[in-house]
Amino acid sequence: MTETDLLARITVNPKIFGGKPIVRGQRIAVEHILGMLAAGDSTQDILEAYPYLELGDIQACLIFARRLVGGERVEPAIDVARGCCSTPAFGPA
Repeated sequence: MTETDLLARITVNPKIFGGKPIVRGQRIAVEHILGMLAAGDSTQDILEAYPYLELGDIQACLIFARRLVGGERVEPAIDVARGCCSTPAFGPA
């Protein structure tokens, strides 16, 4: 699976967590996954705590963070069908 495919799992919906990046439209924020990893939780711990998540979701969170730290601008695309945003677009800052 490519980075682009993985990043498609990260969505933004203004109705969920005030528009923070979330995983596949679920009520789980990217920052929460990153916080769990930073606290020492393993990917297996996270997958057991949130059985609806997949390993690719955790990888997507890490790629998302790496790109932000690398100075890439994140602009969510408008998802007209859902009336919200999804699939952040990445580009140079």
